[in-house]
Amino acid sequence: MAVSASLIPSGRSGARSSTSQATVHIVAPVLAVRGCTEKSPITPFLLIDWPCQIQFTTLGSVKSVGPTPVRYDTVRQALTPARSRVLESLQKSEEPVTASGMATSLGLHANTAREHLEALVERGLATRSQAVVRGRGRPALRYAPSAELREPDTRVREYATLAMVLAEQISRSSHPQTGAIAAGRTWGHLLTKSVTRSGRASAQRRTVRLLADIGFDPVDDAIEHSVVLRRCPFLDVARQQSQIVCSAHLGMISAAVDDFGGNGDAVQLFPFGEPGGCIVTFGPSARAS
Repeated sequence: MAVSASLIPSGRSGARSSTSQATVHIVAPVLAVRGCTEKSPITPFLLIDWPCQIQFTTLGSVKSVGPTPVRYDTVRQALTPARSRVLESLQKSEEPVTASGMATSLGLHANTAREHLEALVERGLATRSQAVVRGRGRPALRYAPSAELREPDTRVREYATLAMVLAEQISRSSHPQTGAIAAGRTWGHLLTKSVTRSGRASAQRRTVRLLADIGFDPVDDAIEHSVVLRRCPFLDVARQQSQIVCSAHLGMISAAVDDFGGNGDAVQLFPFGEPGGCIVTFGPSARAS
């Protein structure tokens, strides 16, 4: 299957409309590169080595462009296996859940589920709100994963080292970017299988929630109809194999959009597109509910 999502290096100023921008259209199994004719610096420490191979130089004290790395602090790593299981279930749910709902999902007693959820709230890993109730009765408490202190789930934590090994292997292939896109799409399809689908959320909203679950800390830009990825769980790998990692992320996002009912071919990824993040744009079909 052809993959025509786009990996687009940013211009000198980080603006998406820069004239120095070059669009890379990935069409498996052929890689066609347009507009990449010379080596052009886009920041004091980030170069695009045409055709479109992102390279890092010494960061020094200069404020970094692009996302920041995801770090797993020792406090949040100290979660018990049972509590980690509750957190991961909470992150995979598209809607806030009640303690009884969590108990049913995981086969726990309601009081046990509530205890775990309250502990996650105390650690800042979850939020608590009251459901709107019509008529008499106490409103149920609903829990959702925290958007500020999000612990990336085991789907990322367990594979960071493997990602480096795979990136090195793909980089030695005859078509590294095409291979990375394909690998990313396979990853994306696997990720969406574990998502609990509920409601009528758009493909973009579901994809953004998935990106949040695995540690990208996405933020919607309503004006630009885009999403800024403020963190990268694989940034350490990307600094050594940026061409591979960014292409794999593009493939993963486009596959998720497809699986959630949108058009993955319309997805565009601008690696390090602005200070503090990478930029993802979605087509109209992904934004529609």
